[in-house]
Amino acid sequence: MIGYFEGEIVEEQVEFTLVELCRASGASEEQLMMWISEGAFEPSGPGPEEWRFSGAALNRALSAQRLARDFDINASGIALALDLLDEIEALRAQLKRSNRR
Repeated sequence: MIGYFEGEIVEEQVEFTLVELCRASGASEEQLMMWISEGAFEPSGPGPEEWRFSGAALNRALSAQRLARDFDINASGIALALDLLDEIEALRAQLKRSNRR
């Protein structure tokens, strides 16, 4: 069986509005608002109309969308899972750096 990955490379400097992040991730505004209220995302800007999200937020939103869909995890669980995935990634990067020495 041959598998493939599909994805987009998004630069960190790219910014999304709330509506753009919804379109790009497939998440609804309601979902993103719940995830934001739980701390899974930290938009810059004073309010939803002015919020801006980094390019990295797209990857988080895609992960959150998959977790919600595949495992039926609620908003607070999504925030926790995303934080744990970030920690795992940071530990892997640290391990990789120490193995190079």
